[in-house]
Amino acid sequence: MADDERRQATFGADGELSERDPEADGVNDFGEPKGADETDGGYNRYAVSSLLQKAVRRSDEEVAAWAAWELARSGFAWNLWDRLNLYVVEDLRAGQDVALLVERYERLATERWEPAEWRGRICAVQAALACARATASREAPNADEFFRNAADARAAARERGEEPAVDFPVGEFEPGGEYDVAFDEHTGEGSRLGRGTEFFKTRGARVGPEGEDDLSARWQRLNMALHDVDFSEEQIAHAVEPVDPDDRWTEPEFEDGSRGDGDGSDPEAGTGYGADSG
Repeated sequence: MADDERRQATFGADGELSERDPEADGVNDFGEPKGADETDGGYNRYAVSSLLQKAVRRSDEEVAAWAAWELARSGFAWNLWDRLNLYVVEDLRAGQDVALLVERYERLATERWEPAEWRGRICAVQAALACARATASREAPNADEFFRNAADARAAARERGEEPAVDFPVGEFEPGGEYDVAFDEHTGEGSRLGRGTEFFKTRGARVGPEGEDDLSARWQRLNMALHDVDFSEEQIAHAVEPVDPDDRWTEPEFEDGSRGDGDGSDPEAGTGYGADSG
C-alpha cells in the first residue's frame, strides 16, 4: 500500500494533530492510550528518529537496529523509510552501495509485505544495520554549508568592492586560469577560442590519477591514430597519461599536431600497440 494511502492526519489521545499510520493508534506496551507521536514503547517518535540518525552517524549497529524496529512496529514505518533514505545521502560517505540496499528493503517492506508485520520489521532492521555498517561522513552537508557560506561571503565582498576572504574552490574560473582545460569545444568560450578535437583529446579527456586501464588506453591511442587530426606521438602519449595527483590541472603546450615519424598509414603506428605488442 502506498505511503500516502497509509498515512493520514489524525488526532492522538492527547489531542495533538499528527501524520500517522492507522496502525499507530491504539495502546502502548503498557496498555495506555498512545499519544499522537508516541511509539509502542512509550517513546516520542521524533526522538527515536533522531536517535536512529545519530546511531547511523556513530556506527552503533544495535541502537540503529532497535530504533528502526521501534518505528516500524509502532506504525511509523513511513517516517522510518523517509528518514533512512535521507541518512544515506546526509550521513554516509559518497559512493556507498547501501543507498540501493535501503531502497530495496523499503520496497520489500512496503510493497510486498506490510511495514509493521514481522517481515516489514526485519527489513527495517536490515536497512538500519546496513546504514550503521557503512562508512559515515558528513562531507555532503559540510560541503553544502560551506558553498552556501562562501556564496554569501563572495556576494558581500563584491558589494563592498573587496576581494572575498573566502571564495569558491575555482575562484574566478575563466580561460587561461588554473582550470583552463574545462573551456574546450563543449563550451562557448572554448569554441570561440577554436579549441576543437585536438584540445579535447589531448587535455579534456584525460583521467586520473589512476589513469586508463591498458585496454582503454589502447583504444584511445588507436582512435587518435585513426583520427583526421594529425596527433603527434607526444600528444597521443600525453592523452593517456594519468593526471598528476599533486597537480591535476596543469597541461603542457605542444609544438605541433603532427604524428612525428609516423605517416598515418598504419593505425597502430606511434601507438605503442603494434601487431607484435598486443
